[in-house]
Amino acid sequence: MKYKITAVLLAGLIISIYLAGCSNTPAPSDNASSGDSANAAVTFTATDTEGTEVSSDLFANSALTMINVWATYCNPCLNEMPGLGELASEYDTSDLQLIGIISDVQEGADEETFSHALDLIEQTGADYPHLLLNESLYYGLLADVTAVPTTFFIDSDGIILDTIVGSMEKEDWKEKINEFLQEM
Repeated sequence: MKYKITAVLLAGLIISIYLAGCSNTPAPSDNASSGDSANAAVTFTATDTEGTEVSSDLFANSALTMINVWATYCNPCLNEMPGLGELASEYDTSDLQLIGIISDVQEGADEETFSHALDLIEQTGADYPHLLLNESLYYGLLADVTAVPTTFFIDSDGIILDTIVGSMEKEDWKEKINEFLQEM
């Protein structure tokens, strides 16, 4: 029964993201520090595309973590991924780590769906870790995501500093990243 509820919740997330569509234009920042759970650290466990289990402990590895939630059907997502791949290699990982979450590929997805996502990652040069959707990620971070791409900036304690809905050019992301790093 729990598995069915989880499947329905994950399907609901995928459907809501699909119906909301992709966004080229960034929405104003949520600035996550204004909500009731503002100081609550993000916690989750997930599996990356290499099959390695990871957890929110990974935030401690960098001063700033940029998590980009994307979907295989989202052209704005795919268009910004080459720039994100470049950014991931331009910063020392102690300063910035970039992580993707594939919002429409669940852990245990069929081989065709999984392979399609891997092909897109390779084609776009998005050479950074990508996590597969699961219940823990949904409840830990993605419950309020209504469109892709959505990008979170998270500090080393797992606190969300900012949320941006929509895609941006590499230089705009770089400016945002540098602002956060200067403040840290």
